[in-house]
Amino acid sequence: MWEIPASAREDMRVPARLFADRELLDAISGDQSLEQLQNVATLPGVVGAALAMPDVHQGYGFPVGGVAATELPDGVISPGGVGYDINCGVRLLALPLSAEELGERREALVHEISRRVPAGAGREGQLELRDVELDRVLVEGARALAERHGIGTAEDVERAESNGCLPGAEPERVSERARRRGAGQLGTMGSGNHFVELQVVERVHDMRAARAFGLEEGQVTVLIHSGSRGLGHQVCTDYVREMDAALARHGIELPDRQLACAPLSSPEGRAYLGAMACAANFAFANRQAIAHRVREAVRATLGPEAAEGTRQVYDVAHNVAKLETHGGREVCVHRKGATRAFPAGSGEIPAEYREVGQPVFIPGSMGTASFVLVGRPGSMERSFGSACHGAGRRMSRAGARKRVSGKELRRELEGAGIVIRSASARGLAEEAPFAYKDVDRVVEVVERTDLAARVARLRPLGVVKG
Repeated sequence: MWEIPASAREDMRVPARLFADRELLDAISGDQSLEQLQNVATLPGVVGAALAMPDVHQGYGFPVGGVAATELPDGVISPGGVGYDINCGVRLLALPLSAEELGERREALVHEISRRVPAGAGREGQLELRDVELDRVLVEGARALAERHGIGTAEDVERAESNGCLPGAEPERVSERARRRGAGQLGTMGSGNHFVELQVVERVHDMRAARAFGLEEGQVTVLIHSGSRGLGHQVCTDYVREMDAALARHGIELPDRQLACAPLSSPEGRAYLGAMACAANFAFANRQAIAHRVREAVRATLGPEAAEGTRQVYDVAHNVAKLETHGGREVCVHRKGATRAFPAGSGEIPAEYREVGQPVFIPGSMGTASFVLVGRPGSMERSFGSACHGAGRRMSRAGARKRVSGKELRRELEGAGIVIRSASARGLAEEAPFAYKDVDRVVEVVERTDLAARVARLRPLGVVKG
């Protein structure tokens, strides 16, 4: 753990801390993420320290991989501390068969998933909800689809962070433009680093936790990464603008206007919390709908027994702000490009996992590995119950495109035995494995700092990219 003391700048209220080894620190120092972290440490009401995970990189206002808690009632909430893709998150499904049993049907399964899950910017799905039905999703999240539309199961809802629903959602706080942008996008992947990845459990590190999660070596899994699509993006846009206009009225001075914020007790702060919860619930429902389409693809390719036996391990959110109690005080924890990592015994964890801890997912890149971890007590001591959410970029999208074309990358990945389906060659090149940090090194830092511990390593078999 590295620290920039609060005394480093006159406007810092708390230290800025980074979890990294020396090599990751050198990579992180190549952009403005540490300067952004110090800016976060100036926010009114911030407590403890402004924190950066080992996957941190430059973002909008907050760095991606940033965590900060502000104390109620007058600490601030910042849309930049949540991000534009509110509740971008990851859901893991475990199939009832091994990679050996999947065999030559692998390519057919990846192709069928790509047919059923629309990918790419602006793409819409088969489910279009408006008015009352959309409001139900914004308030109830994943449960609205399971109970009212038969999309997903009650077990899926139980095996999701916060049961797939953030409390306090207020649909009236969501603009009409945001509603229009999201109405037809449930069950869609989007673009950028979003994906649906077919994987195999390459190695189990913790047998006890793996058994609790229903994972074993050789098993086939599917990892889903998507968020709140155009609806969440518009919510962030609307409230950054509103809070920026109200800064002077609240007497707030900031080193970067991208940190536009408002006290949690203010009208702007309360309105954003209500709208953000709606977008987060939309994202939970979106991943629920994608998981349903994946099960349909499994049914079409592998048969009904395989589809019925495809169970959800967990769904974890990143890019949210949540009201939690830490150190005996109520705080608003901003996790931007960071996930919750609560340890064993927490009442927030599904009962079947409570003895081992909360599942944590750290995806790598298309050509490397992803990890299943379990939350550890150190996360409560050091990071407000948080861990990182991925390997983290070390190169810009433009930089990646200069080094490789989508056609070249596809050839390389398929040569390594990974089936690729992508909405665009340009988008594929932007997500090249070399554009990301070494996921094994990132996970090692997370483990050494006792934020989370390895349970299983997953290797990609096929990827459907946004």
